[in-house]
Amino acid sequence: MTREAKNPVKATRRSIAILEALFELGTASLTDVSARLDLPDSTVHNHLSTLVEGGFVTRTDGVYRLSLQFLTYGESARDQYRITDAARTELRHLASETEESASAFVEEDGRGFLLAHERADSDLPLDLYPGKRVPLHATAFGKVLLADRPDEEIEAIIDRCGLAACTSETITDRSALLDELADVRSDGHAVADEERLRGVRSVATAVRNERGVAVGAVGITGPTSRLTPERLRGPVLEAVIDTKNVIELQLAYS
Repeated sequence: MTREAKNPVKATRRSIAILEALFELGTASLTDVSARLDLPDSTVHNHLSTLVEGGFVTRTDGVYRLSLQFLTYGESARDQYRITDAARTELRHLASETEESASAFVEEDGRGFLLAHERADSDLPLDLYPGKRVPLHATAFGKVLLADRPDEEIEAIIDRCGLAACTSETITDRSALLDELADVRSDGHAVADEERLRGVRSVATAVRNERGVAVGAVGITGPTSRLTPERLRGPVLEAVIDTKNVIELQLAYS
């Protein structure tokens, strides 16, 4: 859930809902989208036709999908974050050293967005890719980014986005999350133990700019069978901290 607009435009909201539906469905017919949103076919058709005209949606044999124009916009949006270029190179080193999946996330509008990602040769397929959106409270990356915020901002994000359960291990209690974030501030890193995905652990730490403000988070994600608590908080955490130090140095002199 995002912030409410002061004077929302109904037609724009419907177009956004249609784009979100296509994102979730992958490919869809007119009736698929209409059924998904409970809107008349004629209304959805008018919006889809306009989106096709603008190059945001493509239509082939009556099947609609998001166009590759979003890739262009996405790359441009990602490049607005200074951490992106530095993270790409260092994540490759981190993935190679730990033989696990290495990622960099930022926070935007109360959600975590994956900016850069590197898979190790031994890595298992995970649902991680540039642009992936994740709930902040259910990931190590998100908890690191939340911990950098004042409590009133954290409360506002919780009010807006909620604390939905991804697994039985997800923190869904407000007080429990605030307590954990206090520990994250003290420890300088966060761990997520099967909180977003079953059988998956992660550890992350904040990347800070010259003013000490967190501009992103870097870390490792992998299966619980390999990322044991001892390894996670030992050599893997050390490698993550080394990586964030290098990225911070590059940011300071770029």
